Amino acid sequence: MYIEKVKKTMNLPEEVVIFDTTLRDGEQTPGVALTVDEKIRIAKKLDHLGVKTIEVGFPAASEGEKEAAREILSLSLDAQVCGLARTLKGDLDAAIDCEVDYIHTFIGTSPLHREFKLKMSKEDILSKAVDAVDYIKDHGIVAEFSAEDATRTEFDYLSEIYQAVDEAGVDFINVPDTVGVMIPGSMNWLVKELKKTIKSSISVHCHDDFGLAVANSLAAVEAGAEQVHATVNGLGERAGNASLEEVVMVLIARYDFPLDIKTQQLVNLSEFVSRITGIKMPPNKAIVGENAFAHESGIHVHGILENAETYEPISPEMVGHTRKIVLGKHTGANALRSKLDEYGIEMNEDQFCTVYDQIKTLGDKGKKVTDADLKAIAVTILGKAKEEIVKLEGIAVMTGENVMPTATVKLSIHDEIKSAAKTGVGPVDAAINAIQSLMSDTLDIELQEYHIDAITGGTNALAEVFVIMGDTDGNNATGRSTRDDVVMASVEAVLDSINKILIVR
Repeated sequence: MYIEKVKKTMNLPEEVVIFDTTLRDGEQTPGVALTVDEKIRIAKKLDHLGVKTIEVGFPAASEGEKEAAREILSLSLDAQVCGLARTLKGDLDAAIDCEVDYIHTFIGTSPLHREFKLKMSKEDILSKAVDAVDYIKDHGIVAEFSAEDATRTEFDYLSEIYQAVDEAGVDFINVPDTVGVMIPGSMNWLVKELKKTIKSSISVHCHDDFGLAVANSLAAVEAGAEQVHATVNGLGERAGNASLEEVVMVLIARYDFPLDIKTQQLVNLSEFVSRITGIKMPPNKAIVGENAFAHESGIHVHGILENAETYEPISPEMVGHTRKIVLGKHTGANALRSKLDEYGIEMNEDQFCTVYDQIKTLGDKGKKVTDADLKAIAVTILGKAKEEIVKLEGIAVMTGENVMPTATVKLSIHDEIKSAAKTGVGPVDAAINAIQSLMSDTLDIELQEYHIDAITGGTNALAEVFVIMGDTDGNNATGRSTRDDVVMASVEAVLDSINKILIVR
């Protein structure tokens, strides 16, 4: 609603294309080094996704970079294959020798770069920029020119150098926010001013040092920029670059640009690049994060179940994601019923309330209840004895090095309170020995089978205990319990089986 009103005031271009630099700037992420084979695999996925241009690397940097460029070019991708080059003949020749479709050349223009890195005059830098563009165009290759550190370059000089390469026939003029110092308003102003004197298409390359790379990229588009540089998962130097998946989805879903991008592949691509680079995405990462479409709050889940748009700006399927109803301390009854229905689990109201209370208790302890946890809890509740003749009233265990494991158990047996303390080879064994001692006047029982599983990984995983108890008359019964405490789960499973035996005697 509000976006449509504001869009009327923007200078939006007719189309926007995506320039992916995951294989070049993304590889400059500290700790990331891609092999030729890994670059090829990522390039194939980027091409299938539908990006316009893939910057595959810096051919002059190494033989491996040249090999990667050549191998990717041999795939005959739909995307243009771009090589990075400084405005040096050697760099340009290295890219040309690889037969790339596109060369992205750059030179620093800010006072800092002129004085401390290049030690060159404005005139010499301008001359090198024009010569590089001329050289690229003489070889019939698409040329893009970047004034490195453009956003800290004096506007008059920046405009002068961009106009010079524009006249030389450059295809794209790139405005790099090299150290991420811009804010959306200043990026919008800069691109708008450059558009007044430049005929070539404008591209932007934003870094995320202040978390504004995507916002600044979009501000540039609002001023007329036709191309956005981005990386998968926002990889790149320092805090990274504009995130490909975020830029793509905002342009499509908020600005209504008809990008020729297969958005359903975004999550798969993100996960693939994450595995290869070893850079794990935060769970709350927009669009592709594990929690991007996860809901726990009872209020939110109720809304989602009625109409997903109440708490989702786009459908998860649009980006290849899935909706998740997460169970925890904020879980509402609607969310739990939805989950149980999803797995075809039917239970009465008392059983439902027991499951609900157990999930809330686990949530209060900081436990995230997984689907596997829920199914184990539900199976336990459904399988419980219909009558509790024997109830646990209390338990205390003592164990440790040089200490004999001891368990003190208090039970209600036919409404009579009894307690006993016994030792064992471990706390579970001690607790079961105490239960057998307390039951001796009522039922002579033996543990016939004991099995324990951790439902999910981690030290706070739920323990699912399964037992079979038997009496001297040949009655056997199973018992099951799922708890975050192994001793408690074991005791509850044993008492469950005992109650089942008592019911049939």
